[in-house]
Amino acid sequence: MKLKTTHSILLLGALLLVALCSCKSKLQSRNRMDERGFPRTVLWAWERPEDLESLDSRRFAVAFLAQTLVLKGDEVILNPRRQPLKVAPETRLIAVTRIESQKTTGQRSVLSAEQRQRVAALILNTLKLKNVSVVQVDFDAVKSEREFYQSLLKDLRRQLPENVALSMTALASFCVGDRWLTDLPVDEAVPMIFRMGTDDQPIKRLLAEGNDFREPLCRRSYGVSLDEPIQTNFETARRRYVFNPHPWTEADLAALNEGVFQ
Repeated sequence: MKLKTTHSILLLGALLLVALCSCKSKLQSRNRMDERGFPRTVLWAWERPEDLESLDSRRFAVAFLAQTLVLKGDEVILNPRRQPLKVAPETRLIAVTRIESQKTTGQRSVLSAEQRQRVAALILNTLKLKNVSVVQVDFDAVKSEREFYQSLLKDLRRQLPENVALSMTALASFCVGDRWLTDLPVDEAVPMIFRMGTDDQPIKRLLAEGNDFREPLCRRSYGVSLDEPIQTNFETARRRYVFNPHPWTEADLAALNEGVFQ
């Protein structure tokens, strides 16, 4: 009887473990942007005047730089967007927060819990901007900053409304051979397939040969630039972010509408 009871307890424990793993897997695989029918093409609008009122809001969304946060010592320096952005009232918007640190300032950051809480609060504030339904974090974190960044994303996900998507950009190298993105609580990690430096040719060759990113979070979307054509074999359902090094023009939008730029 004791043996049977022990066996039953072990079996129940195993079933509970499988159930927990299954729930975790479902949680990680959630994509709120797809759930809410977000457009498949998103235009990045950086810190300059942009007029995108003529954009077809059924096909395009806009991810605009809402603020830049600079981590310096124990400070968080806020630089809000100062340039006008014109969009139609029905255009879906993503508020992008750019985080800069020692790569820009040359000074190491403390990366304290207090600093992280301040950054999280400022990012959450962007959700109050008109028509914003997604927040995106753009941070090229070096190895010593990754634990801070992981904790920040967990803090954000915990505090965001349940139906609001959390997006992050990612260096393409993060998505190929670096596994630190695994299990992050984000709806997508957008690999930026441009301005890749020494990784440029190896990654472009990898994608041109029909290969894909190893990290599953990086297979939901990708980022390209108008001035850097690239060959990929991604399925058309994959969300595409497009960067323009210059202000968007009617000609740029016409090319996108006609499918000239892939």
